[in-house]
Amino acid sequence: MASAESAADKLSNLNVGDGDWAASAPNLQKNLSLLSAHQIELAKILLGEGQSHLFSQWSDPGVEDEEKKNFFDQVARLNTNYPGGLVQYIQNARSLLADSKAGKNPFDGFTPSVPSGEVLTFGDDNLVKFEEAGIREARNAAFVLVAGGLGERLGYKGIKLALPLETTTGTCFLKHYIESILALQDASCKLVQGDCQTEIPLVIMTSDDTHVRTLELLESNAYFGMNKTQVNLLKQEKVACLDDNDARLAVDPQNKYRIQTKPHGHGDVHSLLYSSGLLKKWHDDGRKWVLFFQDTNGLLFKAIPASLGVSSTKQYHVNSLAVPRKAKEAIGGITRLTHADGRSMVINVEYNQLDPLLRATGHPEGDANCETGYSPYPGNINQLILELDSYIQELTKTRGAISEFVNPKYKDSTKTSFKSSTRLECMMQDYPKTLPPSARVGFTVMDTWLAYAPVKNNPEDAAKVPKGNPYHSATSGEMAIYKANGLILRKAGAQVADPTLQVFNGQEVEVWPRITWAPKWALTFSDVRRKVGAGCSVSQRSTMVIGGRNVFIEKLALDGALLIKSVEDAEVKLSGFVQNKGWALERADYSHGSFPEEIKIRGFRIEKRDQVDVNETEPGKFSRVLEQKSI
Repeated sequence: MASAESAADKLSNLNVGDGDWAASAPNLQKNLSLLSAHQIELAKILLGEGQSHLFSQWSDPGVEDEEKKNFFDQVARLNTNYPGGLVQYIQNARSLLADSKAGKNPFDGFTPSVPSGEVLTFGDDNLVKFEEAGIREARNAAFVLVAGGLGERLGYKGIKLALPLETTTGTCFLKHYIESILALQDASCKLVQGDCQTEIPLVIMTSDDTHVRTLELLESNAYFGMNKTQVNLLKQEKVACLDDNDARLAVDPQNKYRIQTKPHGHGDVHSLLYSSGLLKKWHDDGRKWVLFFQDTNGLLFKAIPASLGVSSTKQYHVNSLAVPRKAKEAIGGITRLTHADGRSMVINVEYNQLDPLLRATGHPEGDANCETGYSPYPGNINQLILELDSYIQELTKTRGAISEFVNPKYKDSTKTSFKSSTRLECMMQDYPKTLPPSARVGFTVMDTWLAYAPVKNNPEDAAKVPKGNPYHSATSGEMAIYKANGLILRKAGAQVADPTLQVFNGQEVEVWPRITWAPKWALTFSDVRRKVGAGCSVSQRSTMVIGGRNVFIEKLALDGALLIKSVEDAEVKLSGFVQNKGWALERADYSHGSFPEEIKIRGFRIEKRDQVDVNETEPGKFSRVLEQKSI
């Protein structure tokens, strides 16, 4: 951030005598008698930063006086919630807007190179080793979920955390995340000798749009099994919009007594954590790691154990989770940047910046695939693991402020005016930009099919995606879960049928057997391999839901639907064969008005025709030989 005079220094330079300081805003001057001493100080800050236009439409005293006080309530919040206050925000904005207008390249003087990291292959001994290390470390971790957005971009009016990640069980994203953390908590404690009372904390960053509904979702579902004290909600505030290159704050077009605001970006999570006091508490509790993740990646927790194991084994201060990335693919690349002055950092560089940067620094081929068939710059998926002690040290210096950017939409090539207001933004993954060269910053690459299937596009936009590129829709996100589970079972020795290709909502997707399991059944490949026998087979049209912890599937042939539940102290061994009409996928196009939103955005619904239920409600050991043929 640009250096700036403190608010106190600014005020000392203003004439604060008899109200003449407000002469540039006559409508404000008329209303000074309405304002408290604190509100007058805020007004001086605004005028000192050239914001007199904010008062140009104000009415005379006696008219809309309450709205005028509300205006200063908003200004007070904007001033408090930004590190350095509004003076700092406006001065940062002027600097960044000037750079934008001048076309300044933020990477001038930097040379890119491939950073060091760990590339994992699913199922091999190296991955198994890292998964075990990660499970062991999980009890020393805290999780931070960045969830400030609504699902409107998906065609879903609710919060994204309430959206089912798959429709076989209807489990919503938040339930899945919490059950995964609880499963990590239990598994980690079991690896520790003696008593383990650890509760892994979860922080959820919300916004004005999502806070109340997130709290309602938690409370109406008893926090999905977590203790209420494990969960903290931190609400992100918005920042002021900017009308022009002089960083004049934008008046809300619907209310002349309100400054227009927009989200500042998920980078705010760092300043919220810093100001909350939670980092110190975690440190005092002996925690070592903070894991950041976003709200609609249903595969993420399949990658968490091994990635945390990499952080622990290599003692990374920052570990970015990544996936293999084709050259020029529309996903940012993890890159080491070294400046001519000796500075160095490992950060995400957006794909449209990486290729020209490489060409400009002695790489005429630009962003090109290497001998692996992929770019050597792995694809960033915005999931971070930070070592807590070094994180606290850094935030003590920065107060959680993250390097910002501005992205104004100009009316024309003169870059003198905007099509609409803009604002400063910051991104969670830009945290490493301020770290010293001694910081250990690396990455962990895992297969895309295992680690990354975000849900962020509505059906119309997804259907326009060029063939071969990821849809990132509710349709593809659900199918990715079935694919991952099918491939994991295959690697464990089961015979899982090949998928078929089907089209839903204009998207051609692979439809694998609909296999799901509760996180407590299996967190790692070792868990799956221990619980699934080589003599198992699952047909393409099958559905299998595993809902118990100690379920062992031995020689079982499934061609239909099988649902398995068991209480905690029940051990269930299943074999035999099941053949029934099962559960079928029926098309439910998004343009059809009669289906719920969460169905329409997928393009299919499940018709439950027949199934076998195994439900062990008593503790004990059970062996069940299933024999059903009902087609």
